Amino acid sequence: AGFSTALSQTPSISSISSEGREDLQVNQLETQIWIKPDIQKTDVDFSEILNAIQEIAKDVNIFFDELEGVNSPSKDDDSLLHHGNLTSTSDDASRLEVVGEEVPDKNKTKGLYFRDGKCRIDYILVYRKSNPQTEKREVFERNIRAEGLQMEKESSLTNSDIIFVKLHAPWEVLGKYAELMNVRMPFRRKIYYLHRRYKFMNRIEKQISRFRGWLPRKPMKLDKETLPDLEENDCYTAPFSQQRIHHFIIHNKDTFFNNATRSRIVHHILQRVKYEEGKNKIGLNRLLSNGSYEAAFPLHEGSYRSKNSIKTHGAENHRHLLYECWASWGVWYKYQPLDLVRRYFGEKIGLYFAWLGWYTGMLFPAAFIGLFVFLYGVTTLNHCQVSKEVCQATDIIMCPICDKYCPFMRLSDSCIYAKVTHLFDNGATVFFAVFMAVWATVFLEFWKRRRAVIAYDWDLIDWEEEEEEIRPQFEAKYSKKERMNPISGKPEPYQAFADKCSRLIVSASGIFFMICVVIAAVFGIVIYRVVTVSTFAAFKWALIRNNSQVATTGTAVCINFCIIMLLNVLYEKVALFLTNLEQPRTESEWENSFTLKMFLFQFVNLNSSTFYIAFFLGRFTGHPGAYLRLINRWRLEECHPSGCLIDLCMQMGIIMVLKQTWNNFMELGYPLIQNWWTRRKLRQEYGTQGKTSFPQWEKDYNLQPMNAYGLFDEYLEMILQFGFTTIFVAAFPLAPLLALLNNIIEIRLDAYKFVTQWRRPLASRAKDIGIWYGILEGIGILSVITNAFVIAVTSDFIPRLVYAYKYGPCAGQGEAGQKCMVGYVNASLSVFLVSDFENRSEPTSNGSEFSGSPLKYCRYRDYRDPPHSPVPYGYTLQFWHVLAARLAFIIVFEHLVFCIKHLISYLIPDLPKDLRDRMRREKYLIQEMMYEAELERLQKERKERKKNGKSYHNEWP
Repeated sequence: AGFSTALSQTPSISSISSEGREDLQVNQLETQIWIKPDIQKTDVDFSEILNAIQEIAKDVNIFFDELEGVNSPSKDDDSLLHHGNLTSTSDDASRLEVVGEEVPDKNKTKGLYFRDGKCRIDYILVYRKSNPQTEKREVFERNIRAEGLQMEKESSLTNSDIIFVKLHAPWEVLGKYAELMNVRMPFRRKIYYLHRRYKFMNRIEKQISRFRGWLPRKPMKLDKETLPDLEENDCYTAPFSQQRIHHFIIHNKDTFFNNATRSRIVHHILQRVKYEEGKNKIGLNRLLSNGSYEAAFPLHEGSYRSKNSIKTHGAENHRHLLYECWASWGVWYKYQPLDLVRRYFGEKIGLYFAWLGWYTGMLFPAAFIGLFVFLYGVTTLNHCQVSKEVCQATDIIMCPICDKYCPFMRLSDSCIYAKVTHLFDNGATVFFAVFMAVWATVFLEFWKRRRAVIAYDWDLIDWEEEEEEIRPQFEAKYSKKERMNPISGKPEPYQAFADKCSRLIVSASGIFFMICVVIAAVFGIVIYRVVTVSTFAAFKWALIRNNSQVATTGTAVCINFCIIMLLNVLYEKVALFLTNLEQPRTESEWENSFTLKMFLFQFVNLNSSTFYIAFFLGRFTGHPGAYLRLINRWRLEECHPSGCLIDLCMQMGIIMVLKQTWNNFMELGYPLIQNWWTRRKLRQEYGTQGKTSFPQWEKDYNLQPMNAYGLFDEYLEMILQFGFTTIFVAAFPLAPLLALLNNIIEIRLDAYKFVTQWRRPLASRAKDIGIWYGILEGIGILSVITNAFVIAVTSDFIPRLVYAYKYGPCAGQGEAGQKCMVGYVNASLSVFLVSDFENRSEPTSNGSEFSGSPLKYCRYRDYRDPPHSPVPYGYTLQFWHVLAARLAFIIVFEHLVFCIKHLISYLIPDLPKDLRDRMRREKYLIQEMMYEAELERLQKERKERKKNGKSYHNEWP
């Protein structure tokens, strides 16, 4: 009778995994027996009783295995739920602890705690009662409770079909899994070691500090009074250990683990809980993918708004503090509170914002130099000999730039375009291109140093990623063939080498096909430009007719942008299909493969037309009388009489502005509209006061989830912008300035989105920005090559240089000033006999409007012999000199810049010296502190034993 009574009083045995039932039942039965007074008075041998208990426990275990699904109450049963805020299905033990205690009203209203007001909600699961996956959820939730997590359920106020499962991890569970996960926690205040300084240096520092006292306070620094004291940043940390718990600084067990760490521990548990019998039937991700649960997320820490000012009343929570000090538009000029971002969102998101802030800060010198180059072009515009000659060339008649409808034109008509070209293509452009190539290297090298400092401050130096789980799709595909994992020593699905190679070949073929689609789209844009320039030349409106080439370029760029955005949608689906076709083994392998494909697709898609304008437009057109044609029909487009650089500038400026505007709208505007629509429906149903009374889990569920690819879209946008900023910067020096202005807005947009518009993402750890760093290095190398070709091929820098030193008035004198450029325009134009035009190219007008009689000759941009020479329209010697100079410049420029880049990489160490010394000293101090703490504990134990009169022989001193 005593045993049966004890068994009937044993709580939640059915919810415990089969491996741990026997021990738990025995322990519980032992406890029940020792508190029974009738058993305590007997003289029975307790060893026999325990043996009997073990046999009974085995029978009970078999009984529960058979009847577990029958007798255990269904957690989805409506009888266990109360609508609104009246629901609790937590453990019996947790209920008994709060009986008779008063629950704080503040915790109730905020919706951050269980109904007892003490257990903080660490994680939320959401499902629908109408979902048929009831049995899997029941098993999953029983195993969750067996792991020690406490649980409550609550039905939605807006939809009774939606059920919220609130999870709380007690201290014992947190300590156990923090030790398993090697979570580093603070255990001793840092002792800052000051290097020995000489007296002379101390005097200089005193003078500098005295001088700084007269200067105004740095406006970009955050007010330290509004930021909380982040204790872990001022303390030495070590992996948490329950055996050495006395070493750690624990003021309050409820706040020792911050909310992000608690959520990460709970998520770690949920990923390892079974929901069905079977080797692979485990983890929350699989339940989310098969629809058993609709959503899973940690809670935000309350509202991000407050009626009271943060300066007078302080921040109500970390979310409110982040909004006021980071996501608000009023602090756009302030530094980011990266430690607070890391504490709230985790290291992975913190590293993204650290990289974005570093990239934005490094754009300041690049934007300043680029603006200087532009202003230099403005100030020297009136002194530019080439622009003067173009504007004064009223007697030079240029040949038509298209067939039939394009008229003859004076060279002076392109005066404005010549001046605009000089703003971007001047003497400072070459030095700016060299500077940007070096800047890209310096940016990456110093980012490595900055990342090392952040990794040290955030305890990421010694952190290693756990052995990743195999993707469910990989397991399902290759479950029949297994081999031993060399790390874990367990059998796992195996993909044969031949199968892997065949899938990679098919994937590479798909990538090649999509690149061909991009080339086809560019070919379509080329045909559009060729056809439209003739159409605009015959347009009724004089404004368009006189500026037909600019109108063609502008409309082509806008159409190209629309094609880019449409193809991006297609590329995402193709990249998903090809990545899944490859069957990557782990999630990180899948993410890296998908990232590489998406970057390659979007980079080619975004820059293909730009490469065409920079390196192919006007290069292979032939000459009047012998034009090269597409499909023997359409004449290839020529450059403007002032050069092709103006077309490249328009292409880059329009694409860059439109792309950044569209991205910012999609990042913030789309979630804002969706959340506004949700709030509007709630106001219509529940009034204006209903929304404010919703618990926090209901408010967070109505927010937008973070996109499925994590930070992929944010990184991709910035990497593509980095490419625009560096690859063609010689043609558009204002690109760094536009990027800087966009990034200042981008930081606050992303911050506002994370804090206010998205559900709180799970805090995850990372040591660096991953595969994106390798992509940045590749872009840096490509930028050197492209800028060399832009200066040598697209701009007129090399032809002007050759003319100044070889053919101009200063030939042989070693000078290259503006006076040496006299006659350059005339020397760069060739002569064509109008009667040599092809029939389909002959213009409708004969040019009599210029001189009163039909024109005999017109000019065109090229270095060719006149029509009456022995070899009509053959290349001149100046052409070969210019071509040789261009090739020589490309080789010299690339080798020089690459040498500078490698020298800078060699001279700048990845780890700062002071950080290396701090790490060594910290390691030494940690060993000393742990030894002292352990010695102190042993001495205390020894004193206590002496006080209690207990002494042991051969004890340690």
